[in-house]
Amino acid sequence: MSMITERSVQRRSPGVAEPAPRAEEARRDRMAVFRAYLALTKPAIVELLLVTTVPTMMLAAGGWPDLVTFFAVLVGGALAGGAASALNCYIDRDIDVLMKRTKRRPLPTHQISPRSVLVFGLTLAVVSVVLMALLTNWLATALTAFSIFYYDVIYTLWLKRRTPANTFWGGVCGAAPVVIGWAAVTGSISAMGWALFAVVFFWQMPHFYALAIKYKDDYKRAGIPMLPVVRSMARVNFEIILYTVLTLASSFAAWPLGRGLGLGWIYGAAAIITGALFLGEAVRLAYQSRKGAAVKPMRLFQLSITYLTVLFMAIAVDTLV
Repeated sequence: MSMITERSVQRRSPGVAEPAPRAEEARRDRMAVFRAYLALTKPAIVELLLVTTVPTMMLAAGGWPDLVTFFAVLVGGALAGGAASALNCYIDRDIDVLMKRTKRRPLPTHQISPRSVLVFGLTLAVVSVVLMALLTNWLATALTAFSIFYYDVIYTLWLKRRTPANTFWGGVCGAAPVVIGWAAVTGSISAMGWALFAVVFFWQMPHFYALAIKYKDDYKRAGIPMLPVVRSMARVNFEIILYTVLTLASSFAAWPLGRGLGLGWIYGAAAIITGALFLGEAVRLAYQSRKGAAVKPMRLFQLSITYLTVLFMAIAVDTLV
């Protein structure tokens, strides 16, 4: 039971109606508990993961996948992402309290006890893996279990706190939903599946480096060696442009690989136009930084989300038409 709920429990005599103000307070407490647990799952991240997974499944199936597989990956993937995020909050509770960006999360604000968060995260993890095992195949199930383990143990516990290459190696679990969706539909991972994995993998560097530039002082205060904290802006800008180019190259490589599966000019146009905008913003950030002007890294951060969303929505549209 969470700390919020524990504070709100009152003993009442049987058959005695609860006073209206107390009932309203109890309702607000229950909603606060719900919102706190929901916040632990980081819904925005889960949503972005599903934005890449569903179109990938559609491409692998040549249209809409069967409803059982679709349901399993949609729900199982959301639960797995939520589990990984909740366990990440549990592990990082010591540094979240030090960072302005994260100090309002449920654990730093003592809305939920650490034990409750741990139980919640592990429960979601078990349910997600069991669901995938029952309704998909061994490969998709193994990849789901591995992605949770990798994110929370390999990345959060080890790499994040020890190396500025943490974002690069952490990109593995961020791109895993793409190959999980592909494997759930086909039972294997083809070159096309790996090409889409590469798009999401390389995309994460400019995406998260932009965020790390914005919150550089936060990460420094918490002792996290994010690249912008321990390297020069020239190095950061170089890597942002490099990985943006690799993202675009992967998206272009996916075009001919997917022609036989339904990828056409809708995807091609999206890859070229949004890719040019993405690269242009990365170059703009580097130029402003080199000139000593005030940089606005969140423009690149927001545009990177738009890029990935439009690119994968184009896959879904091309597959259907």
